[in-house]
Amino acid sequence: MKPWELLGQTRAPDGTELALTRRGGEHVILAGGRSLMSSRMHGSEEALAAFACRGVRTLERPCILVGGLGMGFTLRATLDLLPPDATVIVAELVPGVVEWNRGPLGPLAGHPLKDRRVVVEVDDVAVTLRSSSRRFDAVLLDVDNGPAAFTASHNTALYDDRGLAAARGALTIGGVLAVWSAWEDRRFEQRLRYAGFTVVVERVRGRLKKGGPRHTIFLARNALRTSSDT
Repeated sequence: MKPWELLGQTRAPDGTELALTRRGGEHVILAGGRSLMSSRMHGSEEALAAFACRGVRTLERPCILVGGLGMGFTLRATLDLLPPDATVIVAELVPGVVEWNRGPLGPLAGHPLKDRRVVVEVDDVAVTLRSSSRRFDAVLLDVDNGPAAFTASHNTALYDDRGLAAARGALTIGGVLAVWSAWEDRRFEQRLRYAGFTVVVERVRGRLKKGGPRHTIFLARNALRTSSDT
């Protein structure tokens, strides 16, 4: 069996070491020595985009936010579903991940960062959400492994009550917040409803028709304003 080849190393702002490795045709990103994502399993990321963009593709000049670049598969699937006049903002916290997608990871998803519709913001997606008002028709969050797991530290604020309020404020009326998670999370589903969203939960395979572990996608729609929003 071929050994794993180290292609690059970088650090997240919280100090976690990230490593990009390759063996044969498979690429894996490690976080603190643990597998964070693999190029062999991205079907659920494509499903995230499909669910989120289902009602967006017919809009005029839609604006989408993708939080977390990963290996570019979510971004590629989003772009494939959107019209030519769309704008896709990609918020990625780690500059090294952006560089990997412009380098060795680029061919895997068809070089989505080269698409003219894409604007990359090297920043915390929470900052982008807080600084936006009714800007996005859909927000796709594919940050670490979802509301729990690796996100238990600095990303927690993205999924707490204040973070969800910021996400709702950044969405247009009727806009969709789509959150990818490696696991089911009943508390997070309840928190979404408490934040004023109408919620649908989808369960999909990591490799879609080819199997793999089941992943969860939370689809939270921004309902009409109520008196409490004003």
